[in-house]
Amino acid sequence: MDFGIVIYALNLAAIYGLMAIGISILWSSVGMINMAHGATFAVSGYAAWIASEAMKPVIAAAFGKTLLASMATASVVVGVALIAGALMGVVIYLLAFLPIHDKPNFAVRSLIITLAINIATVQALLFFFGPRSRGLPKIFGFGRFEVLGVSIRYDQAGTIICTVVLLGLVLEWLRHSRKGLEIRAMMQNSEGAALSGVSVRWTALPVMVVTGALAGMAAALLSQTIFVSPTAGAIPLIKGLTIALLGGLGSVPGAVLGALLIGFLEAITGVIPFLGQRYVMFVQFAFIITVLVIRPRGLGGLLDDTRE
Repeated sequence: MDFGIVIYALNLAAIYGLMAIGISILWSSVGMINMAHGATFAVSGYAAWIASEAMKPVIAAAFGKTLLASMATASVVVGVALIAGALMGVVIYLLAFLPIHDKPNFAVRSLIITLAINIATVQALLFFFGPRSRGLPKIFGFGRFEVLGVSIRYDQAGTIICTVVLLGLVLEWLRHSRKGLEIRAMMQNSEGAALSGVSVRWTALPVMVVTGALAGMAAALLSQTIFVSPTAGAIPLIKGLTIALLGGLGSVPGAVLGALLIGFLEAITGVIPFLGQRYVMFVQFAFIITVLVIRPRGLGGLLDDTRE
């Protein structure tokens, strides 16, 4: 096997996993499918681009063309993307959750509202920035290194490591903090959590902030290989939703496993001569449909068992 494909697949899985896990946590705790996750991705990318352009002369004057300048630029891009994603989570909370969370058919209503937010955000970005794509600075630099004879790009290694660290921090927060305990209680049984004194209204806010920040980080990482554009969040949103469904909505381990499978499937399909990149989406959806026909709850499928 070409281990370069393995690294490429892990790189894709890391980015898609950030989107899928955010969607899965939001659904299992709040009961909401966030169709504005793609808008959060695009807004975070543009916010990081604006900040990097604004800070470029300041950083150049302070550090010149040194390693410190590269580290400062990377900090600006990642920090602003995380903050912008978190702020978009607050906006979605105020518009799509707070007014209707206790109303009938909340899941359907919130889906329609978040879809409207997504469309409006894309149109606003087109109005202010136009259709031309923008490029973010390379936060991991240029170049490659070799491990056991396998050539790995800096951005691939950085993406995989950053994703593992960020998801580890989020899982530790969910596991050990009081707010994380409340969120996990809602994920297992929202009615029981409410009867135990957990406020759904105020617990949903940190969920929105964290999942928005994950989408912002995904934007910063994916923009190392593609350009930022108003519609840049469409494919990550589709991939995130399908991976969350494949893993089983509400199952974080299932979302991780689904991201790995889809990442490897995309990498392998792309190098098959008679398929290539043109048929990546077709192969992925065929695989997902097959899995869901055989196992409707998805690969994780533990949340439904717990609730039953």
